Amino acid sequence: MATVQQVKLFKGVDSDMAELERQINRWIRKSEARVLSMSGNIAAQPSSGQGPLNSFSASDVLIILHVEIEAPERSN
Repeated sequence: MATVQQVKLFKGVDSDMAELERQINRWIRKSEARVLSMSGNIAAQPSSGQGPLNSFSASDVLIILHVEIEAPERSN
């Protein structure tokens, strides 16, 4: 069976990394994709400026998976 390479994006916030990790792992198991590479980025958010205890806001997290999956069968 032929395979194709695709990209899958996941977005979350750094305050909920455990849930983002579960979501990614669940998708990998369900899709049976072969992960070729994984990269990520955390984009810091500006602080709300409401005192020292609230100086950090949740940051956006982007995870990029480069995967290989089985190509869908084409009907002739």
